Amino acid sequence: MLVSTPAPETPAARVVIVGGGPGGYEAALVGRRLGADVTVVEAAGLGGAAVLTDVVPSKTLIATAEWMTIADRAPELGIRLDGTPLSGAVGGTLEQLRHRIDLAAVNTRVKALAAAQSADIRARLEREGVTIVIGRARLDGPSKVVVTRQDGVDDLTLDADVVLVSTGATPRTLDTARPDGERILTWTQLYDLDTLPTRLIVVGSGVTGAEFAGAYTSLGADVVLVSSRERVLPGEDADAAQLLEDVFKTRGMTVMSQSRAAGARRTAQGVEVTLADGRVVEGSHVLFAVGSIPTTAGLGLEEAGVRLTASGHIEVDKVSRTNVRGVYAAGDVTGVLPLASVAAMQGRLAMAHALGDAVKPLSLRGVSANIFTSPEIATVGSSEARLTEQGVKYSVSMLPLARNPRAKMLGVRDGFIKIFAHAGTGTVLGAVVVGPRASESIYPLTLAVTHRLTTDQLAETATVYPSMSGTIAEVARILHHRIDD
Repeated sequence: MLVSTPAPETPAARVVIVGGGPGGYEAALVGRRLGADVTVVEAAGLGGAAVLTDVVPSKTLIATAEWMTIADRAPELGIRLDGTPLSGAVGGTLEQLRHRIDLAAVNTRVKALAAAQSADIRARLEREGVTIVIGRARLDGPSKVVVTRQDGVDDLTLDADVVLVSTGATPRTLDTARPDGERILTWTQLYDLDTLPTRLIVVGSGVTGAEFAGAYTSLGADVVLVSSRERVLPGEDADAAQLLEDVFKTRGMTVMSQSRAAGARRTAQGVEVTLADGRVVEGSHVLFAVGSIPTTAGLGLEEAGVRLTASGHIEVDKVSRTNVRGVYAAGDVTGVLPLASVAAMQGRLAMAHALGDAVKPLSLRGVSANIFTSPEIATVGSSEARLTEQGVKYSVSMLPLARNPRAKMLGVRDGFIKIFAHAGTGTVLGAVVVGPRASESIYPLTLAVTHRLTTDQLAETATVYPSMSGTIAEVARILHHRIDD
């Protein structure tokens, strides 16, 4: 009598993820769904910088600032503020009651929301069977990870079939302006302020600098934005950047263009920022938003043979592989595109590829991005500058939101919709949305770019009346006529 012997079970793949940000925790969830034994090593808290010190807290602060901006428009909408006459004020001027901000309460809420989001992520990973280790990790070759735990217990060595590095990035600082967490600040330190800066100097006019400069202006601070370039947001759509700069100035912000900061020092009353040309700008606080550096130091990457770029980022391909077999990387540490959504995509792709699932290489074509200023600026697809640089024949149309009936009802004056389409086929190549909740309004245009829809297809799709999205269809209709010409 023959007795069959069951084949031995194949042991689960051992996955170690270094860094619990969006790239790390999304990869962990994919790994568990594919049957791997997954361990996440995180030094600070689940969610990483995106949740604890970057995206979640900054956008929470900005959401509060947005309410202040809305409240400032109350009189023009016919809403009477206590002690504020709607008309007929003495001297023919309309006095306005300025809402005051309790920054300590705001920051308490900001940090509480970040902590709650981190706790939610941890709970989700634990429910899925992911092992979580709090500590600092380094590679000991391509298949071992050594963890220095924060609880004082001896180092832990983890064997790994797959390693994913997702350690993010940290704010770049200047040797001549070392942050002290009190007067000279990075964006991770703003949430410890208890009182509103009387005069905040923001150094850097990229996305982070513009977001915080706009938010603190709305919160009631006197803000000076120091930009080394000719305009704010130098890497963004020129029309959008110019509109935002005009709005900033209208709201009382001082914008110092072509002014490079050389250093900063504390004074008895605040700070002094010295510019490269010798000028000195005085303020109560200074925020340096001059970019970030990848968190790759001390991870044992080079010793494991992992190739880094000249900027210190981990070099990866379209499925997040490094040059070392079994070692992957995702997120800001790779320098591909500093967006939480892209980090999550990279993490999911890496884990699926490593564990043998079918994957499509990373494509940034349909990735939309948003700048959370007021108004917001959302973009997707190719920019006008890139289309021009590549010699693509395209048509462009733009309409201001001020013409939109829904915008008029809401008192919205600043913003526009712009669409770029291929001159021959009408395929949507890119788009820019500037206005309230642009981060939501960009979605139909993201679908159009991702699935190569034409402006005719956009124009033929019914929109709600009245709605902001009506202007998207209107811009598409204009492009149809231009293409026919």
